[in-house]
Parts: sequence; C-alpha cells; structure tokens
Amino acid sequence: MTTNLNLWVIPILPLAGAAINGFLGKKSSRSAVTTVGLVFSGAAFAWALLVALRFSSLDLPYQEYVAHWIRSGSFSADFALYLDQLSLVMLLVVTGVGFLIHIYSVGYMWDDPSYYRFFAYLNLFMFFMLTLVLANNYLLMFIGWEGVGLASYLLIGFWFTKDSAASAGKKAFIVNRIGDFGFLIALFLIIQHFGSLNFSQVFAQVQPMAPENASAGLLTAIGILLMVGACGKSAQIPLYVWLPDAMEGPTPVSALIHAATMVTAGVYMVSRSHVIFERAPTALTVVAVIGTLTAFFAATIGIAQTDIKKVLAYSTVSQLGYMFMACGVGAFSAGIFHLMTHAFFKGLLFLAAGSVIHAVGGEQDMRKMGGLRTKIPWTFWTMTAATLAISGIPGLAGFFSKDEILWRAYQASWIYWFVGVVTAFITSFYMFRLWFLTFFGEYRGAADTGPGHGSPSAHDSSHDAHSGHASGIHESPRVMLVPLVILAVLSVVGGYVGVPGSLGGNNHFDHFLGPVFRSTLPSNSENTQMGEKGASERTTEGTEPKTEASTELMFTGISVLAAALGFGLAWWLYYRNPGLPAKIATSLGGAYQAVLHKYYVDEFYAKIFVKPLVQGSTTILWEGIDRKVIDDTVNNAADDARHVSDEVRHMQSGNLRSYAGWIAAGSAVVIAYMIWMGVR
Repeated sequence: MTTNLNLWVIPILPLAGAAINGFLGKKSSRSAVTTVGLVFSGAAFAWALLVALRFSSLDLPYQEYVAHWIRSGSFSADFALYLDQLSLVMLLVVTGVGFLIHIYSVGYMWDDPSYYRFFAYLNLFMFFMLTLVLANNYLLMFIGWEGVGLASYLLIGFWFTKDSAASAGKKAFIVNRIGDFGFLIALFLIIQHFGSLNFSQVFAQVQPMAPENASAGLLTAIGILLMVGACGKSAQIPLYVWLPDAMEGPTPVSALIHAATMVTAGVYMVSRSHVIFERAPTALTVVAVIGTLTAFFAATIGIAQTDIKKVLAYSTVSQLGYMFMACGVGAFSAGIFHLMTHAFFKGLLFLAAGSVIHAVGGEQDMRKMGGLRTKIPWTFWTMTAATLAISGIPGLAGFFSKDEILWRAYQASWIYWFVGVVTAFITSFYMFRLWFLTFFGEYRGAADTGPGHGSPSAHDSSHDAHSGHASGIHESPRVMLVPLVILAVLSVVGGYVGVPGSLGGNNHFDHFLGPVFRSTLPSNSENTQMGEKGASERTTEGTEPKTEASTELMFTGISVLAAALGFGLAWWLYYRNPGLPAKIATSLGGAYQAVLHKYYVDEFYAKIFVKPLVQGSTTILWEGIDRKVIDDTVNNAADDARHVSDEVRHMQSGNLRSYAGWIAAGSAVVIAYMIWMGVR
C-alpha cells in the first residue's frame, strides 16, 4: 500500500489562516484573530511532526502530485511536492520556529491597531516558505521564492505610515528582484538544455556529466546565476544592503524572516542544487569566496553598531556567510546544520532583543541601556544562552555547527579557515559587547521607565522611545517568555545531533543528510573535481573526514580560543573599562567612522546606481519620452483635430450664395481633373 502523507495540507493550513484573518479579521475580536493565527500555524507544525514520525517508512525521495499546472510541448510543470531528509529539516525549522514566533507575536503586537493584518501576513509568509521548501521543481520553488519576497515587503513595511519602514520595504523588494533576475535566467538555461525543471529529471541528466574543470560551461553559468539569486534572498555581498534596513519592521518579523527562515532560502536552494554545483568547481569557488568575504565583512560592521537590532542584523548576514562558505567547500550538510542551529539562537536573540526593547519603552540604542539583568532576568538568561551559542562556546548548538564548518573549510583551503576563525573572534566580541552594554553596569537611559502594559509594537523604534506610561522597567508577559525559554533550550541542546567523531560523537545529523548529499560524481573524475587540499578526504557527505581526530581537536581548540579572546576583549572594554571604547574610537578617527557608517556602501550605491537611475528615469523616461513624445503627440493630435474642425465649421455659414460658390468651385475641380486625365 502506497503511503500518502497529504503534504499539501501543511502549506494550505497557514494559507487558510491568512485568508480568514485577512478578509474577516478587521471585524473580528483580537482573541478570534489570535485563535485563527495560532491554530492554523500550529496545525501545520503538528502535521510536520506527524510526517517526521512516518518518515522512516517512506521510499525516498517521496513525491506527491497535487494538480496539473503547465503543459507546453514537451515541457511540463505540476503542482507537486518533494520530501527527503533536506526538506524535512527545513519543514520542521520553518513550522516549529515559525509557530513559536507566532506565539510571541500575540504579546508583542496585542495593542497594535492592525493586529489582524499582522497575523494574516505572518500566515501568508509561512505558506510561501513551505511552498518553497516542499516544491518538487524549480518553477514551484520560484513561486514560493517570490512569495516570501512579497510577504517580506508587507511585513518590513508593516508600519507603512513611517517613511523609514516604507522605504525599507521597497528596498528589500527591489534588491531581491535584482537577485531574482539571475535566478530566472538560470531557470531559462535549465529549461533550454534539460527540457524540464523537475528536480529528479534535471539532476538525472546532470549526474552523468563530467565536472567542468578546464573552462566554464553550461553548469558553471547555471550555478553562478543561481548564486546571484541566493545573494539577493540570503543577503550576501553585494546584495546584502536590504537586510539591515529591514529591522524597521516589528521585531517578530526580524526573528521570523530575517533570522530563522526566509534568508536561509538561498542556502537551501544552493544545497538542493548540489548536483549542479558539484560539477561546476568555478561556481563552487564563487559560493565559497562570497560566503567567506560576507562573513568577515558583515562581522566587522557589527563591531561599531549601537542599535541592538542592527548588531543582530549584521550578525545574521555574517552567519549566512558561514553557511555559504560551507556549501562552497562541498560541506552542504554542515551548512544546513548551521542553518538549523542558527534558526534557534538567532531567532532567540531577536525575540529577546524585542523583550529588551519592550522593557525600556522602545529604546534600541544600547548606549542608553545597561543594568537590566536584575530587572528582566528571564530575558537576560535566555539571551545569555543565545549569546553563548552564537559565540561558539563549547557545549552549545553554535559551537558544534560552526566548528564543523571551520574544519571542512580548512580541508578545502587554509585561507577560508583563517578568515572564518578571525570572524568567529569578531562575532564573539560584538555579541558580548551587546551583552555587557545591555545587561551590565548602570542603567543609562533618560529615565527608569517603560511602556507599562502597552503594545511594544507601538514603540519598536527609538523614534517612539519613552512614549508609554511610566511604570518601571519590567519583564515581558508570559506569552512572550515561553517561546524564549523553548528556543533557549534548543540553543543549548540543539547541536548534540551533530557531535563530531573527534569529540566522541557520531555526527548523526551529517549521516541523516548523507543520502541527499552523497557524491554523485563519476568515479574517474571525482578527484579532479575536488582539486583542492584535502580533496581525497571529503568525497562523500555523510562520512567523517579521514584525518586524525587529534588534528581536528587542535583546530577546535583554536576556534574556542578565538571565542574566548572575543569575550575577554569585550569584558575588558565594556565592563572593566567602559570609558575606553570612546577614547579608542576617537583615536581611530576615519577608520572608526568608516566602520560606523558601514563603509559607506549604501551611499556608494545611492550615488552610482540609485540617483542616476532616478534622475535618468525622470529626465529621459518621464520628461523626454512620456511628456514630450507620448503626451505631446496625443495632445497635438487633439489640438490639430480641433483646429481643422473649427475651420470646417466656419464653412457652414447658412448663406446660399456661399454654398453655390463652393459647389461651383468643386465642379470646376472635378471637370479640370477629368480633362487632365483625358489629355493623358
């Protein structure tokens, strides 16, 4: 008997919730909106858990046909779903973390006048994200890909009456369209050369192909274009600029879209396309280089940021760089492992930051915080767990996943490893800087007041700081704290599914994903494709590298040392000598200002791309073509017609002698014409 999981129910549930709240929520009570938003997202998570329980009995990959979609000649694309180990991990992350953020949002957004609209957008986002990860072909994946872009635009610009939020939403939408252009061209190439967009059919045709070592070819072009799309969605150089601005949205949006799910879509897409990338070493190198540079570049910017959410935003960009670094060196399962642990601790960091913002009346500037650990202890301890995890402190989730990436990076090239370790040091430094500035020392705000029990959503930016009723800094409500505690537990224990052999484990996560990522290269060309240091040691995902455990332990010790040094430096500067950072910033002068202003990349883009495009559109397209050509043509035609009709109108004078004269003149013209024709 064939197993039928009815996978289609999982994305349809949040879509139904979005429709109900979207159409009926305005006239419904907040309790009814809450019930719809939580029940439908929670049901999707419950269904995903049932799928996970039945997973071991499936013939993989499991594919489920839903409906016909496109038929054009030999090309076809259906609404069909695809489940294997990779999509199961993504399914559980999206529904599980997404459901926790839905719960948190109840407390965070309760008093917002558009409460129903927020939950409709959250549910809509989950529908598109689940469509993306469950699609069995690139075209359906692209529908989910564009859908999460739309949902992101709606959620980032949720408070659209605020110019900064509206601009941030537009910026995210436009930058993502640039990346999507590359993704689309890649799909066109796949259709042209393979005649299908179904994963199974495309990969079956790609597998017999030899790696493109001598020169770039079709697969290299497809791989690089896919990476262009991934750069937009997952905020990599040079298309990362939208994500920090996206912090203008409500904090739950930052946690859901820009930490746990949407921004990982690019990592998932590259991993899903590993069969193509394995045969395109140049494309893999591009992925690794972009990821490595992004990880380091974004981390350096995070050092000087003072907005608590901006620090976490650049941290997200940096951690995504780690994931692409892993994919670029062929360690796809390590990248997905970090994707999962990152969803736990970064989702927690954003939600805890929202709890902090709630406590201090909407303030986001860490220089105006301090001493909060005794006033909001639950937030403090959960955020501490997430800070330790992202910093790579041994025993926590981030330690295992980041260490796996660094070890695989070293096997490919010591340069990747070195940059990764330096980035780990910087990450530890800026995260503990955030920790000390927020929770230690004396409170540095204007007044020790908070927003009372009003909606933190109304005070989600420093623009509205201290606008609530003074009732003292206080802990968040239980509905916000429960998700924090659950994510804190996952941030602590979530990495133990991937303990490496060098630490006495068996890396169960790597083995679980092994069937997805095991090498499909022709045996006679495998070593040629690897072509890097340690190639013979990483021929197959899901197997431990064939090197001594002592060597791996040594590199683990180095990464732990980097994290400890980052903590030590942050402690020295922001706890022991809190006046020293300002003096250092002053002494660094222009170098510090460059980092503080994010290396002026936004200003550069505005000058080189945005302003010329806007001016050109205004001068050439609007004034030159629209007004002077199109409008003038239409307007002049109307004026000419009016002038001619006016002249003709004056011929109708009502005078019989005038009419007789016109008849005689016309007759003379006709006679002259007949004589002329007769003569010829």
